[in-house]
Amino acid sequence: MFIQTESTPNPATLKFLPGQTVLEMGTADFPSPEGASASPLATRVFAVSGVTGVFFGNDFVTVTKDDAVDWDHLKPAILGAIMEHFQSGQPVMADGAQQASGHADHDGEDGEIVGQIKELLDSRVRPAVAQDGGDITFHGFDRGVVYLHMQGACAGCPSSTLTLKMGIENLLRHYIPEVTEVRPVAV
Repeated sequence: MFIQTESTPNPATLKFLPGQTVLEMGTADFPSPEGASASPLATRVFAVSGVTGVFFGNDFVTVTKDDAVDWDHLKPAILGAIMEHFQSGQPVMADGAQQASGHADHDGEDGEIVGQIKELLDSRVRPAVAQDGGDITFHGFDRGVVYLHMQGACAGCPSSTLTLKMGIENLLRHYIPEVTEVRPVAV
């Protein structure tokens, strides 16, 4: 098994590509070791000292590290943990574990606007941020303000505010006049 790595715009995050499907659909975000019990793979990666976050996409695993640890020391251990997991034959997610951390539901009068927002996020934004090892999901819409949740490499990335304001906000405002602002939320 050969696992490729790619840097991301977030210097604390590295994208690992195992050359096979990680999740059939959706994403799974583990911002701390406490929630990793839902995934044998995440549990294995968190066992590497210095790992602070794990995120799964369709064909990648994004790992976030503590600032005090250098990638040169961490990367071989993470590669070993990922390889060991896939060779073990264990599932990525435990039976019955929730994945597919998609968009939040929205009830209310702005249903049509929210539908347009989700469609633009799915068609224009999410594929681009997945390339960088992350995901951005709809969290809410209130009086012109769109609330988005950033995951994986996008969470805590120095350039995420610029992406959110200059990229996503401009895109949504261009296509949906009711949108006045985009703000990040922490879940």
